[in-house]
Amino acid sequence: MVQFTPERRLHVIVLGNEKGGSGKSTAAMHLIVGLLRDGLRVGAIDLDARQATLSGHLRAREEFARGRGVALPLPLHLAVHRSEADSRREAEADERARFEAAMAGLRASCDVAVIDCPGADTYLSRLGHSHADTLITPINDSFLDFAMLAKVDPEDRRVISPSIYSEMVWEARKQRFQRDRGRIDWIVMRNRLGATEARNKRDVGATLDALARRIGFRTVKGFGERVIFRELYLQGLTLMDVKEAGLPIAFSMSHVAARAEVRTLISAIRHGFGAAQGEGAGEAEPEASSAATGRA
Repeated sequence: MVQFTPERRLHVIVLGNEKGGSGKSTAAMHLIVGLLRDGLRVGAIDLDARQATLSGHLRAREEFARGRGVALPLPLHLAVHRSEADSRREAEADERARFEAAMAGLRASCDVAVIDCPGADTYLSRLGHSHADTLITPINDSFLDFAMLAKVDPEDRRVISPSIYSEMVWEARKQRFQRDRGRIDWIVMRNRLGATEARNKRDVGATLDALARRIGFRTVKGFGERVIFRELYLQGLTLMDVKEAGLPIAFSMSHVAARAEVRTLISAIRHGFGAAQGEGAGEAEPEASSAATGRA
């Protein structure tokens, strides 16, 4: 298995989904802390600087550590704001320059960059996607959220065609390959898997498997719906910080399961780490896979 090591170039992990409320920022924060606790130098870029969910979480973390005198691991954090230029051409050039400056700063001092994208189609989001080594797309486990990936026949759950977002990922893959022959390892993370609605889970899972073969992504079990995530957000903490931060929280089986979910996600990223280096991970080259997305 290929491992993250300081000798390798910056590995870029992008959290992307054009639908809000999918858990991108929660996943980004837990990835950041998990990778930091693995001894890696981690950079974080917030491309949704106006909403600033990730930035707010990281600021709260810094304040908690300073106020309590706790040495919590912290990433190198940068926020890239949208341009206020009048013309689209000027705005995109400005945003590209801002993004590239942020990336240059992380390449100089980090092993891994975690990029949190906005829940909308923006130029910065598309730019971030095109620089991914690993793209993680969290979705809530329902056909309502599945529509973000593809159009599905309501009668037989057959995939009719990829969605606009999937087409955007296809374009990002082409841009990445043309720029440096790199590949994007795409992981779809099934969030909020519940114990009920077993038939719906089976249907979503089967349809995801069919779409995964068609357009080239892997699936991984994501995070359950847990109150503790929301409670820790205000302090900028994760479940991996509870003991060190001295919080009066008695660990339950739910908390143990949540920590295991984070480790599973990090393990999935490590498993596909060779893809961006041209070592495989089950993804066809863009030039050879146009039929998979329904293109002629």
